[in-house]
Amino acid sequence: MNALPRTSREVRLLTRPEGLPEPGHFEVAEVPLPEPGPGEVLVRNRYFSVAALLRSLISGEPQGSPMPPLRPGDTLYGAAVGEVVTAPDAPGLSPGALVSHWSGWREYAAVPIDQCRPLEDVLPDPAHHLSQGAIAYAALTSTVELCPGDTVFVSGGAGSIGSMAARIARLLGAGRVIGSTGSPDKAALLVTELGYDAAVVRGAGPIAEQLAKAAPDGIDVLFDNVGGEQLRAAVAAARTGARFALVGALSGQLSPDGRGDTAPVELDTLQLILKQITMRGFSGFGRPDAEAQWTRRFADWLRSGEITFPHVRVAGLERAPRALTDVIAGRYVGTVIVEL
Repeated sequence: MNALPRTSREVRLLTRPEGLPEPGHFEVAEVPLPEPGPGEVLVRNRYFSVAALLRSLISGEPQGSPMPPLRPGDTLYGAAVGEVVTAPDAPGLSPGALVSHWSGWREYAAVPIDQCRPLEDVLPDPAHHLSQGAIAYAALTSTVELCPGDTVFVSGGAGSIGSMAARIARLLGAGRVIGSTGSPDKAALLVTELGYDAAVVRGAGPIAEQLAKAAPDGIDVLFDNVGGEQLRAAVAAARTGARFALVGALSGQLSPDGRGDTAPVELDTLQLILKQITMRGFSGFGRPDAEAQWTRRFADWLRSGEITFPHVRVAGLERAPRALTDVIAGRYVGTVIVEL
């Protein structure tokens, strides 16, 4: 193995923004190479994902969130795939092993052993482990228990989760899948490339009216990444007994008028009662074997060509701050991955 460098680079929050963050709110800092302590391994990151939810942690402090807020001087964090460099106290983890962890946004990280997940060599590319399809799979199978023939509405259909949700829903038996997005160009991609039957466009007229045309018989399932007007529209379109999985709240998280740590919405609770709608927040897999199950199914679907992993790769740590602001602005389709 080549000699280790003396320093590493990482992306830090420079100042908390008023409104949406810009690249100038971050800095790429050079720091001494991390020295792992007892119970830690040194990992050289190869990839990390860029998630819009960071906006809430950068600008605000979401109440009850398990993810700590970021303050000036803090290093950003997120899902990453890396290669173990040294692991003196880690049985089963040897140098060269690939692991996933949450200390992204840096070249090298000292990661607690219990926060490293060894990666099996089952996916065609290590970067595929950064797919957010696992969230869609878990929410559709466990939270709403998708049934054959269901009509599904996915808000935020072009994002890192939504870009995979339609094909997953179809593979699980959905009869019709409708997505929402922010532009006509993305709406066309939803239908031509991402497996959706129809798309509604934010800003092209009331979402409720567009959804009523796309799903004239109503919807059975909502996979909600957005909240706001789109959640209200789903209530209006819901059939009796509809099931809603609340996965994200981008309407509030990406609002330029707030800090991104709240997402208020007014709903017609009488309709919730009359239609017997069940609404659950998705907060994890809930089963220890769920992630392993997803990885196996994802690998099989990739090999068969039944699913793809829509993503964009950005080369170099120095381009990560711009990538984050572009994600928040909705300039990408699929997952955005920084390759180191």
